[in-house]
Amino acid sequence: MTSTNRTGPDARPDVPTAEPDHTLLARLDAVDARPDAVRLRARTYALLAEAEAEAGGAGGEDGDAPFGPVLDVGCGAGLAVAELAARGVRAVGLDLDPRMLAAAELRHPTGEFRRGDAHAPPFADASFGGYRADKVLHESADPAAVVAQARRVLRPGGRIVLTGQDWDTILVDAADPALTRTLVHARADRVPGPRTARRYRALLLDAGFRDVRVEVDTWVVVDGSLLPLLVGLAESARANGTITADGCRAWIADQRERANADRSFVAVPMFVAAGTRP
Repeated sequence: MTSTNRTGPDARPDVPTAEPDHTLLARLDAVDARPDAVRLRARTYALLAEAEAEAGGAGGEDGDAPFGPVLDVGCGAGLAVAELAARGVRAVGLDLDPRMLAAAELRHPTGEFRRGDAHAPPFADASFGGYRADKVLHESADPAAVVAQARRVLRPGGRIVLTGQDWDTILVDAADPALTRTLVHARADRVPGPRTARRYRALLLDAGFRDVRVEVDTWVVVDGSLLPLLVGLAESARANGTITADGCRAWIADQRERANADRSFVAVPMFVAAGTRP
């Protein structure tokens, strides 16, 4: 793996040599292509652009247009970096997974990508005009530290936008609501910060951000496409002893019947929080 000591957004990409995980990429691509995911990404870009509007349309102090540069934390295969670039916004993708970074470099060879941790991003203070973290903070045991670092790398007037689901509030229509709650909570308990999304506003306020607001964009999936995920949810709970084998079979059978009869219903509230660095 190569490395660099450069610490600003002008640094060359630091992308380790690795093979992309094509199975994981296929799953992520399927989610990213959903209309609700496309809509949510567009909303995050609009919220980032509010820094430009608040500044009277003058752009960044270093001439970035229409705003930026933007640090996209947990950039994965680089989709947001590429979409921001298509909007005329300079973006730098940051991710810990060398496989994702390898995929990002292959897919977007002109993009800027760095390997690094959200708890200690390898950039100087006040390097960015925007900070974006999409479905990232729930993976941290210390999200306050991540938000503090976001403030550090943002320049005054810069915008932060966080998105993610509250893992305790995933809704699944099922014949056995009590068992369904058990399954959802069991899955949530495997996440370092399953309820971080409901804390976004408090986290931003505690870090000193101003003009903080929170929105919710609920993804409603009725086409049965999440059946494999639901089956995995039940089988994982059975494997760790949370539910019985009979309960697992009955719950999966119910979900399969609903999917076959066009009666599947899954809703995932996605929380979006934005604020401005003073």
